[in-house]
Amino acid sequence: MKENPFVFTDSNKRYYTYDYYGKKTFGGKVCKVPLDGGFTCPNIDGRCGRGGCTYCSGRGSGDFAPSPLLPLTEQYDAVRKIMDRKWKVTGYIPYLQAHTNTYAPVSRLRALYEEALALPGALGLAIATRADCLEDDTVALLRDIDKRTHLTVELGLQTIHDDTARRIGRGHDFAAFLRGYEKLAGLRVMIHLIDFLPGETPDMMLGTAKAVAALRPHGVKFHMLCVLRGSALEKEYRAGGFSLPGKDAYIDILCRQLEVLPPETVIGRVTGDAPEELLVAPDWTRKKIDLLNSLDKELTKRNSCQGKFVETIQKNG
Repeated sequence: MKENPFVFTDSNKRYYTYDYYGKKTFGGKVCKVPLDGGFTCPNIDGRCGRGGCTYCSGRGSGDFAPSPLLPLTEQYDAVRKIMDRKWKVTGYIPYLQAHTNTYAPVSRLRALYEEALALPGALGLAIATRADCLEDDTVALLRDIDKRTHLTVELGLQTIHDDTARRIGRGHDFAAFLRGYEKLAGLRVMIHLIDFLPGETPDMMLGTAKAVAALRPHGVKFHMLCVLRGSALEKEYRAGGFSLPGKDAYIDILCRQLEVLPPETVIGRVTGDAPEELLVAPDWTRKKIDLLNSLDKELTKRNSCQGKFVETIQKNG
C-alpha cells in the first residue's frame, strides 16, 4: 500500500470527504436529512422553462425525501430513524433538497428555514437551489441565518458548457451561474456537477472541474448521469441519442477532476443515488460501495489525491 499523501483524511481516502469534515467540524458523524419543502422550480412552472431539466425526475432531485404532504417534523423523524439504525450519529443537517428551495417569497422561506433549524438534533441547515433564484432579500435572509448556524447553500451548476446546458434544458447559462455565485460570496457554497451529460467529452468535464476550482467553493458534489424512468432524458437515451460509459471511464474522469480541485474543498459526494425502481441506466451505479472502493484503489494506483495538480495549474495561469 502506497503512503497516503492527502492531508484532510483519517482513513485511506485521498479526497476531503464530507464525513471527515463533519467529524472535524462537529466532533462526530453528521448526516444530512433530505426534506421536501413543497417548492417548485422556474424551469418547471414556466418562468424559464417547462418540465424541468431533461435528467430530472418528478421529485426534482428529492427522490429520497419523504412526501411534501407530510409536515417537516414528520419527514425529518422518518429519515432520522433510518439513519440511526445505520450509524452512531452526532447530529443532523436538515437538507431542503427537492426542487428550488429559494423560489418563494422571503416570508415563506423564513418560516420554513426557522422551522427546519428548530428540529431536534439539528446542527445547521443545507438549502438546495439554482443560481437564478437568488433575489436580494433572499440572499439577505441567507446571510442572517449563516450568522446563527452552520449554513450550506447547495448550488446546481452541472456543467460550464452552455451548449450542454441548452441540450439538457437547464434554463440558464454559465454567466448566470457566476452572477448567482457572486451574490453568495462569503457563504458556504456546495456546487453540484454531473459527469457524462449528453455530448460531453472527458476534456469538457475536466474543463468544468477546473473552472469550478478557480471559484474555490466550500464544496463540490459529483454525480454520474443517471437515466431515470419517466424523464425526458429516458426518451433521448432509448432513441440512441447518447451513450453512457462504463464504471472505469467514470472513475478515470473523477480522478482527473479531483486532482485539479483545491485540497481544502469538501467533496460532498463522488456519485449520486438513484431510486432502484426508477433507474434505467447505467446499471453499475447500483453498486455504490464497489464504485467508492474502485475510486480509492485507482487513486492509490496513480499515487494521486485531491489537489495534486492545483499548484501547477495556478502557476500556469
